[in-house]
Amino acid sequence: MEKLKSIVSKFDIAGEIKTIAPFGTGLINDTYKVETDSGTDYVLQRINHAIFQNVEMLQNNVARITDHVRNHLTKRGAKDIERRALRLVPTKDGKLYYHDGESYWRVTVLIPGATSHEQVTPELAYHTGRAFGDFQEMLADLPGEPLGATIPDFHNMEFRLKQLGDAIAEDKAGRVKEMKPVIDEIMAREDEMTAPERMARAGELPKRTSHCDTKVNNVLFDAATGEVLCVIDLDTTMPGFAMSDFGDFIRTAANKGDEDDKNLARVGLDMDIFKAFTKGYLETAGRFLTPTEVENLPLGAKLLTYMQTVRFLTDYLNGDTYYKIKSPEHNRERTMAQLAHLKSLEAHEAEMKEYIKSLKK
Repeated sequence: MEKLKSIVSKFDIAGEIKTIAPFGTGLINDTYKVETDSGTDYVLQRINHAIFQNVEMLQNNVARITDHVRNHLTKRGAKDIERRALRLVPTKDGKLYYHDGESYWRVTVLIPGATSHEQVTPELAYHTGRAFGDFQEMLADLPGEPLGATIPDFHNMEFRLKQLGDAIAEDKAGRVKEMKPVIDEIMAREDEMTAPERMARAGELPKRTSHCDTKVNNVLFDAATGEVLCVIDLDTTMPGFAMSDFGDFIRTAANKGDEDDKNLARVGLDMDIFKAFTKGYLETAGRFLTPTEVENLPLGAKLLTYMQTVRFLTDYLNGDTYYKIKSPEHNRERTMAQLAHLKSLEAHEAEMKEYIKSLKK
């Protein structure tokens, strides 16, 4: 506690610190709630430097994003702006983070009266879709150079397949023979799934400022009214495809089963969640997306599910060196569940496209 108080004291906060306690359910950064006697509370985070290796870039990205969102909200005449955009608190010497010699730390103002959700309903999916679409729209005219890539090649399918190819060639855990049928299924889809990167190089598909982690728990809601307040967890916000943000939500939230479900009969697309999220998303993002981007939203759902299948398989072949596992078969189970979800998305592709067309009428 005293060490954390010492770290917080380096930042330009109001009032005296009363308590510091663990906060939230995030898996990447260590997060604490800082209560003060000023009426304003704060969030302290230890930035995971193993994942976010360029902290200066990361924090500059977040500052640019939050400043630009705040500018848009001001132009709209939005009320209660301080609850609708994150605010970084600088250190007393004006930096956006503090390095204690071992770890990197940052502080933001805690948004009062806010709540988040872990489970998705069609209603929440709709509001989450609107929130992420609006977030993308506000950042579509971000001035200056594109944001830095805080995790290079994070959603680059060509890169992920290269990693898989290396894992197959090295066969560190001796699992390639066992997984050969799955590898063949994955490689049969390679051309379709790498198409977005080729389209981008040809100028047919723009890179947008994308959140890259579009989960329902990354949206804050007003605890009293249920109204959307703002999008949070901005660390992976960087250049990417709009359809990848769309697809990441469908991969995680519109799956009737679990990400690692052993019962593959439970796995598959929840069309109610898909329709609700898509409706909300296009109500806001539809104001700036190109026809090509809208047309490829179902591909985005398949792409992100395929990508996660590849990533789980790669880790399984490498001997489980990246993801935490609960058993030696965990990454294999994840791979098979994601592949089952991908096949369900493929089976529903015509229905997804038809629904998107119906929203444009």
